[in-house]
Amino acid sequence: MATETLTLGKALNTGLRRALENDPKVVIMGEDVGKLGGVFRITDGLQKDFGDQRVIDTPLAESGIIGTAVGLAIRGFRPVCEIQFDGFVYPAYDQIVSQVAKMHYRSQGKVRIPMVIRIPYGGGIGAVEHHSESPEAYFAHTAGLKVVTCANPQDAYSMIQQAIASDDPIVFLEPKRRYWEKGQVDLDAPLDAAYPLHSARVARAGTDATVLAYGPMVRTCLDAATAAAEDGRELEVIDLRTLSPLDLTAAYESVKRTGRCVVVHEAPGNLGLGSEIAARITEECFYSLESPVLRVTGFDTPYPASRVEEEYLPDLDRVLDAVDRTFGW
Repeated sequence: MATETLTLGKALNTGLRRALENDPKVVIMGEDVGKLGGVFRITDGLQKDFGDQRVIDTPLAESGIIGTAVGLAIRGFRPVCEIQFDGFVYPAYDQIVSQVAKMHYRSQGKVRIPMVIRIPYGGGIGAVEHHSESPEAYFAHTAGLKVVTCANPQDAYSMIQQAIASDDPIVFLEPKRRYWEKGQVDLDAPLDAAYPLHSARVARAGTDATVLAYGPMVRTCLDAATAAAEDGRELEVIDLRTLSPLDLTAAYESVKRTGRCVVVHEAPGNLGLGSEIAARITEECFYSLESPVLRVTGFDTPYPASRVEEEYLPDLDRVLDAVDRTFGW
């Protein structure tokens, strides 16, 4: 098997390359994705190898990018749109929720929109305003959209190809602070060999409490679990991977064993994914819970200036504090 050590960003690049090779209907489009290779170089080298008719530099117009992609999808192409930063997606929001999400339903199933909208999201890179947001709840709330996020290079490589092959529109969230983290990637394994696209995975087994996270917070929670183990407390960390539809089967099984649950995400807590997850865990696992489901999230403020973003982002200490509180009830 061809196993390589890749950064998460390089794994995405390799997955996009495979998708372009395997299907001539796949096209990549976005601001600076071609000659520059994207602001994070995720599409580096693809225009050179596949040409400017398949890796397309677009005008700076997010609504136009998504609207054009809808037309391409209707005509049988599989467009992959890059939104340069999370905070730039809002000009395209109308197209996404009014056209992308609803076209299949509106046409009574006659029209499919097989497109992927890639969005680097989250903080932790010292960026300026509008470059460190977590808009996942907007899209997970929208019927007709599927929302997924990778947390490691292997998932980045597999999930981007799975998303492109899907006949449904998918918002693909990429944790930008993790682009440079490395991991082993099996380039030859069947894409569904480990996990189907819309499924969660147990990232670390444990017995004392369940910690649920996704995207950039998975690494933070794994680090918290390592620290907790030094004090004799074994945390089970579950990487949700899919935000819509949510796959909580593994979470239910885990919480019924541990009796305790903490949900972690960067986005503000008010009406965030953590609220929905906590409600479902409580409904399904009520008689197994030893304490309330707790959330560790960003604060209910606009994302702060980069010099104080570490005060805003959930960290190892805040996760461990929440775990401790679940044992104090």
